[in-house]
Amino acid sequence: MTQFLIANMAPIIFASMIMFMLVGFPIAFALAANGVVFGLIGMELGLFGPQLFQALPDRIFGIMSNDTLLAIPFFTFMGLILERSGMAEDLLDTIGQLFGPIRGGLAYAVVFVGALLAATTGVVAASVISMGLISLPIMLRYGYDKKLATGIIAASGT
Repeated sequence: MTQFLIANMAPIIFASMIMFMLVGFPIAFALAANGVVFGLIGMELGLFGPQLFQALPDRIFGIMSNDTLLAIPFFTFMGLILERSGMAEDLLDTIGQLFGPIRGGLAYAVVFVGALLAATTGVVAASVISMGLISLPIMLRYGYDKKLATGIIAASGT
């Protein structure tokens, strides 16, 4: 039984993760619980020693003290400020007027503003969500198809 468990540890961990999510646990807690439970099982089976868990606080502190990680919440916050203050919508209107005479000019404007927003936020998900909130109502107001509008927004963030 022990050899079977050792040989099939990866599929068992994956199945356990799926079960955690199907039960309704949030993903962050499911990942943490899965890691701790199977870490203890692996320690019990002799796959590794207790040094792994003893080194865990030092690793977490080392990762959290990395100054580069401060950029993630600040860029997300900047994208939120651009969206809430209306600056991004004003930029979209201005670029839309620039591309106004061209067929599909609003789509070009969305791609251009999305590229600028993606460059400033640095997080693709934040820029796509912000562009969705900003430009989707405008594009639907101008008669763009929903599928085309969401495809343009998704492409503009990447």
